[in-house]
Amino acid sequence: MTPAAPAAPAATAEYTSHTEGRRRAPAGTSVPLTDPATGRVWALAHVDPDAAADAVRGARTAFADGPWGGLPAHARADLLHRLGDVIVDHADELARLETLANGKPLAATRGEVGALARWYRYFAAAAETLDDRHRTLGATTDALIRQEPLGVVTAFTPFNGALSLGSWKLAPALAAGNTVVLKPPPHAPASSVRLAELALDAGLPPGVVSVVIGGAEEGARLVDHPDVAMVTFTGSTAVARTLGARAAGLMKRYVCEAGGKSAHIVFADADLDAAVTAARQGAFSAAGQTCVAGSRILVQREVYDEFVRRYASAVQRLRVGDPADAGTHVGPVASAAQLERIEGYVDDALAGGARALAGGRRAPVAPDLKGGYWYEPTVLVDAAPDAAVCREEVFGPVVTVHPFGTDDEAVGIANGVEYGLAAGLWTRDAARAHRLSRRLQAGVVWVNTYRLLHWSVPFGGYKQSGLGRENGVEAVAEFLQTKSVVTEHGTPADPFGA
Repeated sequence: MTPAAPAAPAATAEYTSHTEGRRRAPAGTSVPLTDPATGRVWALAHVDPDAAADAVRGARTAFADGPWGGLPAHARADLLHRLGDVIVDHADELARLETLANGKPLAATRGEVGALARWYRYFAAAAETLDDRHRTLGATTDALIRQEPLGVVTAFTPFNGALSLGSWKLAPALAAGNTVVLKPPPHAPASSVRLAELALDAGLPPGVVSVVIGGAEEGARLVDHPDVAMVTFTGSTAVARTLGARAAGLMKRYVCEAGGKSAHIVFADADLDAAVTAARQGAFSAAGQTCVAGSRILVQREVYDEFVRRYASAVQRLRVGDPADAGTHVGPVASAAQLERIEGYVDDALAGGARALAGGRRAPVAPDLKGGYWYEPTVLVDAAPDAAVCREEVFGPVVTVHPFGTDDEAVGIANGVEYGLAAGLWTRDAARAHRLSRRLQAGVVWVNTYRLLHWSVPFGGYKQSGLGRENGVEAVAEFLQTKSVVTEHGTPADPFGA
């Protein structure tokens, strides 16, 4: 029997920024938190204009004057292990908060939260590998190459994964010895506030993990604060550019993971059953609200008709409904504004000559869900190559399918957008897979699989999809700065001969 879903917090629940080791008293303006499945307000979030300065002050104190700054790497590692365990202990609660924020099925958010311990354990191990390096420069001269934390890091997290994608930033930043101020979206802050509280339960000192609730103004306060050394962001390309320009103008370290319009390429020699399954999951997980959604499927002409027939049938079998129902595959999109945006893209494509083989309209749901934000999983064919739905990130359950002939044509279509986050290709030809994986302008290329994300594998984008990398030991390097200490152990040379 499927266990009952944990009850949603009461409609009177309130969330405030978490600074200097505690939740703040309600102050400033309030933002209603809406359940995307029903459209009903279940809580309020408070935007306090003083929270950003207080959070940075607490983070700076914890880094420079508190116990965190002097903590050896193995002790940081122990705390990261503990934090991962505490998150798993509260997985049901955290999963419910994430589902209330973005509409993902509860089974999916439970899976995400349950896996997060692996991120914290991996970066705990990475923390213990951070050693200074010695180089001999001469008979009596040497250099010590040190990797040091930056200080206070501000991490902007997205509504579609404030907890999971936030942990992609938090775990390596803490492993490197920094303190972190999380800035989730104002309409999706609940899981981040609980994460800050759980960090205290795990033994992290106050101020090491803080949360500021707010929008663009609070974000600007954090980026501009002189004690913030680094900004890391996940979200749209437009916002990534704005934040990046602001951070660069202040000479601050900046890492971002931005938008995507990923191509999923299917060759005639592919296992079509496996490709259909992966392409369906890659496009419609989280109702398409993922940056790596395989929203452009490119199919070789020899198997195009067969693939499209199988794919449309498979998509039509997806069950849309209550995220708490264990049988649900696709939940709602996150907001009324996002629903209207998706509808606009599809309507524009249909008016331009595209055909919907599945979906293409708002989804019918049970009466108690009528107030939610529902859209059917949609498969479009015959869309014009320059249509907005083919070139821009829709961030919803919409996929376009296009035929191609040669390898060169497939690569040209795949690379022909401004994004370069991910790509997938299906072929039994290993040589082709190697050739094309080199030519595809994407930070991640999946071969005969899709959307396989792992804590040890670097993730990030080419072109307008981002700067820097998350995950893997490469992520820790993003949160460190290098210092060279050169020492002369003998008599210094006198170049002037005086």
